[in-house]
Amino acid sequence: MAYDSENIFAKILRGEIPCSRVYEDEHALAFNDINPQAPVHVLVIPKGAYESMDDFSANASKAEIAGFFRAVGTVARELALTGAGYRILANHGADARQEVPHFHVHIFGQADLGPMLAQRPA
Repeated sequence: MAYDSENIFAKILRGEIPCSRVYEDEHALAFNDINPQAPVHVLVIPKGAYESMDDFSANASKAEIAGFFRAVGTVARELALTGAGYRILANHGADARQEVPHFHVHIFGQADLGPMLAQRPA
């Protein structure tokens, strides 16, 4: 599948749509989610055109991969989330309900986040 350069994160990266920046470097941009699911809910996106974790891990350079994951850690530290804990989440594809076809990681924190997955009836 080809990368959709008109997705909302691509538009944010181009400056066409504003965001509430938390962190930015040469490899990543982090910003507050517009529909937060926890007291802290930040999205971290690579600056390259990658649609999923699979695409990113297969096609990004070593520098992009290292820079991106360092950015995730930096954001968590700068938001003082490391003491009590935080969750990172990346969705891939329809079954995981990936809503934007640009690889991104959610960082959730400052609350008891409950079980990793909702309990389903047996």
